[in-house]
Amino acid sequence: MKWLYLCLNLGSIAIPFLFSFHPKLKFYKYWKALLIAMILTMVVFIPWDVIFTSQGFWGFNTEYYLSLRLFELPIEEWLFFICIPYACVFTHYALLHYLPNLKLNDKWTRNISYVLMLVMILIVSFHYDKWYTFINYGLAIILIPLMLKTNLSLLSQYYITFLVMLVPFFFVNGILTGSFIEDQVVWYNNDENLGIRMFTIPVEDSIYAFTLIGMNLFLTDYFYTAFSGKRKMQS
Repeated sequence: MKWLYLCLNLGSIAIPFLFSFHPKLKFYKYWKALLIAMILTMVVFIPWDVIFTSQGFWGFNTEYYLSLRLFELPIEEWLFFICIPYACVFTHYALLHYLPNLKLNDKWTRNISYVLMLVMILIVSFHYDKWYTFINYGLAIILIPLMLKTNLSLLSQYYITFLVMLVPFFFVNGILTGSFIEDQVVWYNNDENLGIRMFTIPVEDSIYAFTLIGMNLFLTDYFYTAFSGKRKMQS
């Protein structure tokens, strides 16, 4: 079972990586922009991860990862921030390639954004003492209006494609949090979150996934546009 976390990472990226060379998709054209996006996103998420791990807000079960650690994080946790964003950005792009009109209209995009921000602001206001809830929702409260103002079209697509990504999310994150296995790969201190679980998954993890993928997607689109002068990702 020591290989479980590594296998989940590699299993998540394997098919997207292979299909990156598909002659119709040619996702490898986005690698440069995606690499920069992943590095910049890790600049935000890795320190957050290191601090939360050191403070006991969450941690990792030694039964499910290899012994190699960097800044007290298992090497598999570092790979998580490469494999999962790659798979999800690829999924977004592939869906839009075959379904180019897969998006909400501007009115719905704005209304959903305003409702999400309002709900998260209220939650943070009442639970500011719970660090996972506070930091997690706080980052989403920053990201959503940024995308709303600077890339409304991308956000209108992302609200749809994210729903598709939730299917593998529930499977992979479910295993990480204890579904289908004897124990948890990643454990959480419920004093630092709302204590609400979707099966075994803390409800905050859904917003964590939204911001992690959204930031990678937003930055990939930004840098691809800067490099190529076009937004083919939003065809």
